[in-house]
Amino acid sequence: MEVIQMLNYLRLDWWSNVIQTREQETPPDFFYFSDFERHNAEIAAFHLDRILDFHRVPPVAGRLVNMTQEIRDVTRDKKLWRTFFISPANNICFYGECSYYCSTEHALCGKPDQIEGSLAAFLPDLALAKRKTWRNPWRRSYHKRKKAEWEVDPDYCDEVKQTPPYDRGTRLLDIMDMTIFDFLMGNMDRHHYETFEKFGNETFIIHLDNGRGFGKHSHDEMSILVPLIQCCRVKKSTYLRLQLFAKEEYQLSSLMEESLLQDQLAAILIKPHLEAMDRRLRLVLNALADCMEKEGFSSVVEEDLDRHPYSHLPQGHGR
Repeated sequence: MEVIQMLNYLRLDWWSNVIQTREQETPPDFFYFSDFERHNAEIAAFHLDRILDFHRVPPVAGRLVNMTQEIRDVTRDKKLWRTFFISPANNICFYGECSYYCSTEHALCGKPDQIEGSLAAFLPDLALAKRKTWRNPWRRSYHKRKKAEWEVDPDYCDEVKQTPPYDRGTRLLDIMDMTIFDFLMGNMDRHHYETFEKFGNETFIIHLDNGRGFGKHSHDEMSILVPLIQCCRVKKSTYLRLQLFAKEEYQLSSLMEESLLQDQLAAILIKPHLEAMDRRLRLVLNALADCMEKEGFSSVVEEDLDRHPYSHLPQGHGR
């Protein structure tokens, strides 16, 4: 996926349908770190984040962009402009600048100069609100043979709970929210996360970089759920909301399908991906039920509804 930073508060993500169509799944022989990045995953992640009432993904919208008129002919970036070319099929192509995959062989081409992309707004402006990057405690090894510590130590969460900033505040619970969010999407690529620097530990996690979600609808990657299984902690608002989405009248797949119809590039997800979210939701609730059986409801579910009195209700209810 090609990324263009526009000013310092907009980002445009590209993805070529030639590489992978919406109907295709990630090939089974691909490692998670070599998976495709998908602009429709960025769009769907934004809608899922809103439905879950997290509001931690910057606004994202799909757009059909004219590469000639809206980028090549107006860019002031000479380095970017030099990467544009006309392919043997007379399509406009470009490859931009990055550390890997930015070459003629990996160029993105329009038809002839129209291409789909997702536009993300980074708000507030970086000049006003700097962000801090944190290593995810459950980061994968990003190695073909090595495993991360959490993959071999079932008591790994006990160590995390004693380590700042996870030893106080809501940071660990925010990680659990992010874990559920990633599991529903099938996103294995959460190596880091960001927070607003100004507020220290009294802030929330920003869910950025979701392009490797929604790659497989026929497989539920249970390793994504390990943080929740090991820690057995969840916010009450999150738990009640998940229970609500398990009901037929508030079915997660139906809410997502309806929400995604608002995007200009609809349909964003094919039906099997929507159905996979319902299946994964049940797996999350099963994991929490197992935790409660072992540790008790009050030890697993942490009260937070005093701060968020309506967070267990769908959008438009009680607001």
